[in-house]
Amino acid sequence: MAITQERKNELMQEYARHEGDTGSVEVQVAVLTEDINNLNDHIKTHKKDYHSYRGLMKKIGHRRNLLAYLRNKDVTRYRELIQRLGLRR
Repeated sequence: MAITQERKNELMQEYARHEGDTGSVEVQVAVLTEDINNLNDHIKTHKKDYHSYRGLMKKIGHRRNLLAYLRNKDVTRYRELIQRLGLRR
């Protein structure tokens, strides 16, 4: 259900803005998106797992807040990120 550390490191390297970047908005949103996709698959299989559903909703809210921050801070970075992640189709 949770993503592995190797996958998280891959995402950090792919979305990092500079060497050693692990906390930028882009990295955080990419990791949350991967987590959300995995939880979404879990919820489809286990429809009555309300505890995981609540965790999914919290992660979605966190990602929404990070994206809103990025949109207000730098629109071009926001547009590039949602296009790379395939969000807001």
